[in-house]
Amino acid sequence: MKIAYYMPFKTMGHPNPSGDLIIGSELYEHLNKNNSVELVSPLRARWIYFNPLRLLQLFFERQRIINRLKNSPPDLWFSYHSYYKAPDLLGPYCSNKLKRPYVIFQAIYSTKRRKNLWTLPGFLLNKATLEHATHIFTNKRVDHKNLLRLIPEEKLTYIAPGIRPGDFEFSAEKRKELRPQWAAKDEVLIITAAMMRPGVKTDGISKVIEACSSLQKKGHQLKLLIIGDGESRAGLTRQAKQLLPGRVHFLGKIPRKELYQYFSCADIFAFPGIQESLGMVYLEAQSCRLPAVAFEDWGGKEAIVHNQTGLLSPAGEPERFRDNIERLIVDSKLRHTLAGKAEQHIRANHNLKYNYNTLDKKLQELCDAAKN
Repeated sequence: MKIAYYMPFKTMGHPNPSGDLIIGSELYEHLNKNNSVELVSPLRARWIYFNPLRLLQLFFERQRIINRLKNSPPDLWFSYHSYYKAPDLLGPYCSNKLKRPYVIFQAIYSTKRRKNLWTLPGFLLNKATLEHATHIFTNKRVDHKNLLRLIPEEKLTYIAPGIRPGDFEFSAEKRKELRPQWAAKDEVLIITAAMMRPGVKTDGISKVIEACSSLQKKGHQLKLLIIGDGESRAGLTRQAKQLLPGRVHFLGKIPRKELYQYFSCADIFAFPGIQESLGMVYLEAQSCRLPAVAFEDWGGKEAIVHNQTGLLSPAGEPERFRDNIERLIVDSKLRHTLAGKAEQHIRANHNLKYNYNTLDKKLQELCDAAKN
């Protein structure tokens, strides 16, 4: 198949890493293995409806793409991500002009956005985009449920989020090599990871520091490893020195291909995941035999099976997040049991190689139907 590929929210190679960027990039790589995939535009649609210059760019970009593809059109148009902040305004127009199926992966439909004048334009534009789609794929069950309020069930497909487990395998060698760096003998090593930008990411790391401080004061022997960097690092460093002196190690930004080394060293992965849409890091950590502790309200429950691969708790009861970490510190047998099941769970249910087979089959069906 020839596929026109577009990422409205974050363009390929965007300097700020995120789960959305990882998924979009891996989708592109996957589709390119057996198809001819072209990145058709670098236009970023984030808050585009409040940006007159970018709206002008949109007009010219539409014409440029149509002129370029009309003599050799793709078999389908594939957009990754569309929601109120970044509605896809290229895909519906271009696919209609080219008379080709229009597919969206990871669309979000949130009706509460129509109640706010600031987000209403994005809501309406995104709603029109979703209604135009030939088919929509989603990797979050909550989004699938919400989309059913707008889109017929036969036009929706849920695909479980996934990673390449081979990139996140437990390494006994790295565990033995790296743990002495932090003088971790009988101490439990807790690890967390997030970009340190203001807002919920920083709040999440802060809650992990607070929880570990409380547990250390109760006499638990632990150390905390923090992966990530950003403008909030200085404030988090100050907090760590005040609440958990000498027991927090900031590792900075670690390349994704090296994360398995640090996950292999740790005993528990903890991150609340406040307003986290999915949380790819939960999949990565569990794949490396780490039981995960998180809030159940958002993306954590998409990746973690409570009492089987990790422990979940309501965001409204933050003390239970701390208690779940303590439970795993105290009960080493439970910790090791969950760790083994976490690794198995990722390989059985969150392996991109198998999960995207459903995507491939459906895309071929759509192309075949369009030709008939």
